[in-house]
Amino acid sequence: MDALLARLIEWFALPQTGLSTVFVVAFISATLLPMGSEPAVFGYAKLNPEHFWLVIGVATAGNTLGGVVDYWLGYGAHEVLARGKSTRYLKWFERLGPKALFFSFLPVVGDPLCTVAGWLKLGFWQSVAWMAAGKFTRYTVMTAALLWVPNDWWRWLLSLVGLSSPGLN
Repeated sequence: MDALLARLIEWFALPQTGLSTVFVVAFISATLLPMGSEPAVFGYAKLNPEHFWLVIGVATAGNTLGGVVDYWLGYGAHEVLARGKSTRYLKWFERLGPKALFFSFLPVVGDPLCTVAGWLKLGFWQSVAWMAAGKFTRYTVMTAALLWVPNDWWRWLLSLVGLSSPGLN
């Protein structure tokens, strides 16, 4: 088990695998698995500030595709579980339609929103567009805000947990 964990940590290490890792982490974190992609996005942007928009785009693409997986899971579940049944869903979600998926970036409720959109059979491409808009906004705002934090603060934080700071000049 220790060897497997060490391999996973090595595989996800930045910057050796870089943007592909950011994509995979963002994809996985958008599925119903509890995982956050912001540290990987921020880490890559901090080490490679010239690639800010590239890492935001890669993270947005991965996270949006993970949301699409959630959408299709909801769609498939509806086909299997609710075929021919008349049920009532969240009225606000039905009223807002795909626009509600702008909020798919929110922790805890964001991923299930994508699943519910599939369950309700909301328009696929509109849903994807609103998911992407919300996720792009989140990554841009959060990463830019974290990059404004002075390096001295990050060094102090790393020293608290006993780590060094090779990428903080």
